[in-house]
Amino acid sequence: MDDFLDKLPQMDLMRSEKMTLVQLIIPVESAHRSVTYLGELGLLQFRDLNADKSPFQRTFATQVKRCGEMSRKLRFFKDQIDKAGLRCLPRHELEPDIELGDLERQLADHEHEVLEMNSNSEKLRQTYNELLEFKIVLQKASGFLVSSNAHAIGDETELHESTYSNNGFIESASLLEQEMRPEPLNQSGLRFISGIINKDKLLRFERMLFRATRGNMLFNQTPSDEEIMDPSTSEMVEKIVFVVFFSGEQARTKILKICEAFGANCYPVPEDTTKQRQLTREVLSRLSDLEATLDAGTRHRNNALNAVGYSLTKWMSTVRREKAVYDTLNMLNFDVTKKCLVGEGWCPTFAKTQIHEVLQRATSDSNSQVGVIFHVMHAVESPPTYFRTNKLTNAFQEIIDAYGVARYQEANPAVYSVVTYPFLFAVMFGDWGHGLCLLVGALYLLACERKLSQQKLGSFMEMLFGGRYVILLMSLFSIYCGLIYNEFFSVPFHIFGGSAYKCRDTTCSDAYTAGLVKYRDPYPFGVDPSWRGSRSELPYLNSLKMKMSILLGIAQMNLGLILSFFNARFFRSSLDIRYQFIPQMIFLNSLFGYLSLLIIIKWCTGSQADLYHVMIYMFLSPTEELGENELFWGQRPLQILLLLMAFIAVPWMLFPKPFALRKIHMERFQGRTYGLLGTSEVDLDVEPDSARSHQEEEFNFSEIFVHQLIHSIEFVLGSVSNTASYLRLWALSLAHSELSTVFYEKVLLLAWGYENILIRLIGVVVFAFATAFILLMMETLSAFLHALRLHWVEFMGKFFHGDGYKFVPFSFALISDDDE
Repeated sequence: MDDFLDKLPQMDLMRSEKMTLVQLIIPVESAHRSVTYLGELGLLQFRDLNADKSPFQRTFATQVKRCGEMSRKLRFFKDQIDKAGLRCLPRHELEPDIELGDLERQLADHEHEVLEMNSNSEKLRQTYNELLEFKIVLQKASGFLVSSNAHAIGDETELHESTYSNNGFIESASLLEQEMRPEPLNQSGLRFISGIINKDKLLRFERMLFRATRGNMLFNQTPSDEEIMDPSTSEMVEKIVFVVFFSGEQARTKILKICEAFGANCYPVPEDTTKQRQLTREVLSRLSDLEATLDAGTRHRNNALNAVGYSLTKWMSTVRREKAVYDTLNMLNFDVTKKCLVGEGWCPTFAKTQIHEVLQRATSDSNSQVGVIFHVMHAVESPPTYFRTNKLTNAFQEIIDAYGVARYQEANPAVYSVVTYPFLFAVMFGDWGHGLCLLVGALYLLACERKLSQQKLGSFMEMLFGGRYVILLMSLFSIYCGLIYNEFFSVPFHIFGGSAYKCRDTTCSDAYTAGLVKYRDPYPFGVDPSWRGSRSELPYLNSLKMKMSILLGIAQMNLGLILSFFNARFFRSSLDIRYQFIPQMIFLNSLFGYLSLLIIIKWCTGSQADLYHVMIYMFLSPTEELGENELFWGQRPLQILLLLMAFIAVPWMLFPKPFALRKIHMERFQGRTYGLLGTSEVDLDVEPDSARSHQEEEFNFSEIFVHQLIHSIEFVLGSVSNTASYLRLWALSLAHSELSTVFYEKVLLLAWGYENILIRLIGVVVFAFATAFILLMMETLSAFLHALRLHWVEFMGKFFHGDGYKFVPFSFALISDDDE
């Protein structure tokens, strides 16, 4: 038996790459260049030898902090460029590499320049806004003042002279300071305050003024003709000009405080028309000067940002790489006495030569007199899992990794899922019309692959693009299964010749009631189109798809058990083969494998035997005669034998393995069989952090026995539930077919029965939307998720542990923008 097992293939392509634990001793002068070259190679995963230290206690914490600060400045420049609406493309000519220190000085100079220009621009913009508001208040408030002047008392013709002091206003730097100056008061005169406020605050502002003055005021308002930019948000806001007439110093104080609370800007307006015109001309002159100054400042700022933008992409890439290099150097131990860095890491065995050559090149380029010492270490812990994938297999590997990363050199389910996953999807989705629609979408994604791979996509589009090859295979298998089901948007076609059935008469009036007559050989490929619309259509398709689901399910579960055998053989776990694989195969196939055999025999012989009756009474009355349900000679004794084998397999799974492990442990530590120390027999089915995962821990027999008991019960019950779970293939396939039939017959054909072209057009549109959004989106997602469950639970549960961890090498190609 052992000789036969040794002759079987090793399944090298189905397992993760062999990994090696290596140690690097790098001189300080060549450390940075060595790690940089290793990052370019991307085949070494460093172990953190300073895990007990905080980030601030590590050797290169200062350099990491400098890189972080430079990343912040680069993000600031990128935000400023985006905010300015500039599109700075990198230069096509090659730029010389820049040292980190020089880049740090350039970024500091550029940031200081941009911040200073932003500050000046903000001050100018604030002054411009104040002048613009002042101009609008002068234009709008003059109408209120002219109308109130006719009712004013003769000795108060100059309200401005008694209320506001306008001397030196044009020469003052700030317009808002002017109204806060002390002024002579007129205790008996009518006064006013003019200003401007946001439109959304006007109603609350007016109500507050009324309450504060107890109604002793006159409030006039008018909308401004133009929107004004809010300096804080850079958004255009609509404002309202107001004039408040009042009497008394106390009312004036209250109104000014309310204006300040609501963010209303108050501006002094003279009553004299001549002064108003003179002040308006001066404000317009200053506005013109400020516009020219702002435009010149914006051009200068854009030129400075363009100069940064040309090199921004290269600088960001350089800083990300440098930060990644210093983060990696912080994972190495620094030996002060020998002036070297000591690092450990995992690499694929095939990459040892490449890593050695890279380290030699780094030593030569850094002019170091001492080379890097590179040697292999003995590993105690489990190595990481590394699968080499391509564009096609990467999406399927991600689907498997979403459940759990395979244990080191465990059989990889993704290899089989490349075929089984899209096929099981197609069994549920089978319609070659819908499959063609999916194929068009997949071909579009493949045609735009280069273009889309360089763009930043949304989450949904990124998911579709990442699974483009999965969609391609699902569409091809859907077309294949659709041809077998003979369904094109639920309509059958005579693609592979004529039907094997015909009507009893020329009118075909009794086709649905009396049925059809078979007059020649069966339809050569797939379901005969004459089944559509016949009285036996639903019973026939139900029987076909249900039995087919059971056959596919038993086949895939047997594949999972066979992979568990190859896992046990690869890890030299003979106990798993003898006391787990063999009884599991016997139990599963004695019951459900026998059911699959009966299905095939019934299809081949055309027997009318009731398989439900056969399987039920196989347990209830195994010795009873089968009668008309007998499919072949010797069926009854065979059933008794299979039933006995199934009952024997249960204790076979439960009891021998724990006692065998106990015996091996006792012999090992009593010194009778030292040869077992080099084997992995005692590490069979090792669970993480269990008592058997470390040899120095105590052997816990009760824990092992309970674990094996749970495993055995789970398999016995799971054999029944998992087989029933595969009936979802039948259920979803039937639901998809019937739903497609409903849309075709009750929407498209019903609308086409009318002569009205509008009704026909509405029917086509409704049918198209129902097909696109329900059958092509919701049904696709449903079949995708059900196929996912069948692989994760029913298939992978037979052999897959999924307790490994991914190989994540230090690679510049894996650094993303989010890593900053």
